[in-house]
Amino acid sequence: MDEPVPDSHPRQASLETRHRLEAGVDAGITSRQGLIAHGRGEAFDYLLGERTIDSADRAARAAAAALVLAEKPVISVNGNVAALVPDALVDLADATGAALEVNLFNRTEERMQAIADHLVAHDASEVKGLTGDATIPGLDHARATVDADGIHAADVVLVPLEDGDRAGALAEMGKTEIVIDLNPLSRSAQVADVPIVDNVVRAIPSITAHARNLVDASDAARTALDSFDPDAALDAAEREIRGGVTED
Repeated sequence: MDEPVPDSHPRQASLETRHRLEAGVDAGITSRQGLIAHGRGEAFDYLLGERTIDSADRAARAAAAALVLAEKPVISVNGNVAALVPDALVDLADATGAALEVNLFNRTEERMQAIADHLVAHDASEVKGLTGDATIPGLDHARATVDADGIHAADVVLVPLEDGDRAGALAEMGKTEIVIDLNPLSRSAQVADVPIVDNVVRAIPSITAHARNLVDASDAARTALDSFDPDAALDAAEREIRGGVTED
């Protein structure tokens, strides 16, 4: 970041997020295509008022419940997420016992290692993804490559900023899938068991906070997950984006 964004700037949070992605590109973590993807999501966030709506908070609680109830939860990490919220990812993994696994569309060994090293530098105890000894069926690009003891074996997968086709493929494998996506009409959000329509910089810490409240409360976690309606959550988010309708 060349100059810090002053606290008085009305777009401070958005501009600082952009700077983190720029730094990610410079560090070999984020791809240039990731900048385009971020801009698309930023437009939806602007329409949401750059805030966590009630339905997104309920989805974050359901996501936390799914993670703490899981036998083998995994958090999938791409370049944008690693650049934006590395500390929050590590906190979430610690709170839920989930593994962190790097997974990229534009996969090179250099980027995979850079992201793994970046997470370790932010206190991750272990990062999966470098072994790449298993394949997700039905995909013919690099995001199909996963660790056999990671995403491939997981029962619950958190896939922030996910590709729609891999989200669909994971669903076909029978995994409980949590997606963070600012576009409620995206393929990823539509196939998710728990779609969270929110900015990842808000959503990951929110899931962590809920997880810490639910980790020793299995009945409450089960209720939060079983009562969650993904279609209702997506409909509520779409109403907000299209017309600013206040949720009940």
